[in-house]
Amino acid sequence: QAQLVESGGGLVQAGGSLRLSCADSGRAFSNYAMGWFRRRPGKEREFVAAISFSGGGTDYGDSVKGRFTISRDTAKNTVYLQMTNLKPEDTAVYYCGAKGTWAVVPGRAGYDYWGQGTEVTVSS
Repeated sequence: QAQLVESGGGLVQAGGSLRLSCADSGRAFSNYAMGWFRRRPGKEREFVAAISFSGGGTDYGDSVKGRFTISRDTAKNTVYLQMTNLKPEDTAVYYCGAKGTWAVVPGRAGYDYWGQGTEVTVSS
């Protein structure tokens, strides 16, 4: 099973950038679609981005499209979320998730494994 640990969160000014990482210490990373989700203060968890097991398919939430980029490095068992042009409304705890699927389109639901989250705060 996947064992996920996120890192890279922190405090950044509006307009700045951060790169989040999610490392999987399990043995089946290449079989998993990976996703990033976030929980903003007082809000439900929402989908941010996902990438297929092969890296060939990606999907983004409307609020981050064009600003965030998801990628994966199979050799490092790590998925990344590059966040640019950050806005105060991006302030949230960011979680990565994994699910075992070989679908080309990674999907926004059905994630089985989760990390503990990393906090991102964007100041105005």
